[in-house]
Amino acid sequence: MRQGMRGVDDWVAFLSKADIPVLKRTGRELAVLRQDPEKLGARKVAEVISRDPLMTVKLLRYLQSHRSRNQTNDVLVVEQALIMLGLDVFFNRVPAEHSVEEVLHTHLDALTSLLHVVHRAHRASGYAREWAVLHLHDMHYEEVRIVALLHDLAEMLMWCFEPEAMLEIRHIQQHDKALRSRDVQKQVLGFPLIELQHELAKAWNLPELLLSLNDTEHSRHPRVRNVELAINLARHSANGWDDAALPDDYKDIGELIRMSADEVMAMVAMESGAACDLSRPH
Repeated sequence: MRQGMRGVDDWVAFLSKADIPVLKRTGRELAVLRQDPEKLGARKVAEVISRDPLMTVKLLRYLQSHRSRNQTNDVLVVEQALIMLGLDVFFNRVPAEHSVEEVLHTHLDALTSLLHVVHRAHRASGYAREWAVLHLHDMHYEEVRIVALLHDLAEMLMWCFEPEAMLEIRHIQQHDKALRSRDVQKQVLGFPLIELQHELAKAWNLPELLLSLNDTEHSRHPRVRNVELAINLARHSANGWDDAALPDDYKDIGELIRMSADEVMAMVAMESGAACDLSRPH
């Protein structure tokens, strides 16, 4: 355990000042764009950032901590955030200097686990966005996508900054699969990751929808259900397309978007190959 880090408040304070590492691919692609004035634009830069949950939250955290007095609404769309900041400010103040590959070069098992979480988050965000646009006609689909992308933010950050503890958690769970994740996390870290996630979302003014995911009062809201079901599908399919939980996922998704479970299964099967492979971290 990192010296002096005993509770959620300690971690929120530390992470609020920490230089969050990003995917190596993100830094490389941003550097290429910056060197080519003809391609450099808010939309192109946003496309790169939006594939990386760590870079996304790094940008949103900076923007919220430097918001002007005239800014009354939270900015939750990456391209809009870039336009408000300006690209020069973004590249100078929110640089993609440190990569997770560099930070975890001595913890390759932790790096592999982190990249799996990132890949899963990207798949979930793709599902959530598609259902929001095509089936739920949600005008704020980008917020839904970002919330799905950031759902496991606390886990990603702890893999970056506390890899040994996270590996211990994984080791314990592998040896006793009946243990609940939050119980093992509390045993090793002193708190469940969902508690850290909640406090980070509040401290960094992340989307309100992110806080609603664990609130039973909002559990049946279509936007909340959209994100939850997208996360479930990404998590269960990561175990293989024969995972025992997938039939229930198809049924629940069908109830949300008014399709049969068989239609959902066919839709997911058709889209998963090409769309999901694009999100694999390199």
